[in-house]
Amino acid sequence: MIRLDKLISNSTVFTRSQTGKIIRKGDISVNGSIIKKASFKILENDQVQYLGVEINLPKTRYIMMHKPKEVVCSTRDGEHQTVLDLLFIAKRDSLHIAGRLDLDTTGLVLITDDGQWSHRITSPKHKQAKVYRVSLEEEIGDKAIKQLEEGVRLKGEDKATLPAKVNKLDSKTIILTLHEGKYHQVKRMLVAVGHHVVQLHRQQIGKIILDDALKAGEWRELSEDEIA
Repeated sequence: MIRLDKLISNSTVFTRSQTGKIIRKGDISVNGSIIKKASFKILENDQVQYLGVEINLPKTRYIMMHKPKEVVCSTRDGEHQTVLDLLFIAKRDSLHIAGRLDLDTTGLVLITDDGQWSHRITSPKHKQAKVYRVSLEEEIGDKAIKQLEEGVRLKGEDKATLPAKVNKLDSKTIILTLHEGKYHQVKRMLVAVGHHVVQLHRQQIGKIILDDALKAGEWRELSEDEIA
């Protein structure tokens, strides 16, 4: 279900205040009946019309972006460019970020207006895998890798992290897979085992893999299989 005023403002050129006026005026009908209540709930198969012209339910949007450095995962920011600033599409204000990245971290960011879908992506109880390519300042040894794979105690935390999966690419580069999303978790985990992260890039969330064809700052809509 969706509120009548939200459906209209999301599907037309009308602002929220203009939408309220045309509803109160009696210009909107639902299944042939005039509706003057903005909070009236619309179901998927309801027919909504403005002065006899049909208004369709807005298409839910699912977007993959290759986030560059120095871009904020936020809807608004007074100092930095945001990921939404990189989207040249209508109704950007209705979108939100599912799984944020730090200012200096690059890689996969998911953007949507489907709250339930983003909750399944980000909620710790669903344990969606998040895969990162991590470049380190110094060589990492077997002891540190073993600690990561067993779970480490982060500064200020009472419990250890869940066990991580580590794939060592070279002496200073690992692929780290997590199933939780604590604040600055990757960097804090590496600090806990005596290492400093110099570059961090997210490659995957759940089964959604960052498209190799996307350059930093580029985006595309998700396929039906990716959404599912």
